[in-house]
Amino acid sequence: MNQVAERIISTLLDNGYRAFTGVPCSLLKGAFRLLEEEMRQEKPRLRYVSAVREDSALGLAAGMYLGGEKTVVLMQNSGLGYCLNVLTSMSLIYDIPNLMVISWRGAEGMNDAVEHDIIGERLLHVLDAVGITYVLLDPETPEASVEACLHQIEELHKPVALLIRQAV
Repeated sequence: MNQVAERIISTLLDNGYRAFTGVPCSLLKGAFRLLEEEMRQEKPRLRYVSAVREDSALGLAAGMYLGGEKTVVLMQNSGLGYCLNVLTSMSLIYDIPNLMVISWRGAEGMNDAVEHDIIGERLLHVLDAVGITYVLLDPETPEASVEACLHQIEELHKPVALLIRQAV
């Protein structure tokens, strides 16, 4: 699955996305590992800032965006709850776009920890309720999934979610 993470990050870099933040999740560990490895390079191609909470990550991304960056926020779906106020009182009303890469823990009856069951079952309803467009990652063609999200960001000038159901 690490190859999928590499293809996601590569597609983002190819489209000018160089500012990353987020809260680690085991389903996204390959992506986080790649970001951390890149930051250890002498001349990193991107900037990654780890966040303590998902709402803080959105605040960091907003600052990066206002500084001229295209931004990516990585989180698990349980962290989306922390973000709802930031999304509805800042990002959505002030048109602050970013790509939210969200691991879909507890997706569609997936065997996961019990604390992910409720948000896992209702994730799409939550995103729909606050008007966030989403794309489900196709692990066979991750580039197309990412580019579909980026197209929506350009069209809507709002946050868009890329939902990931399996480890990358």
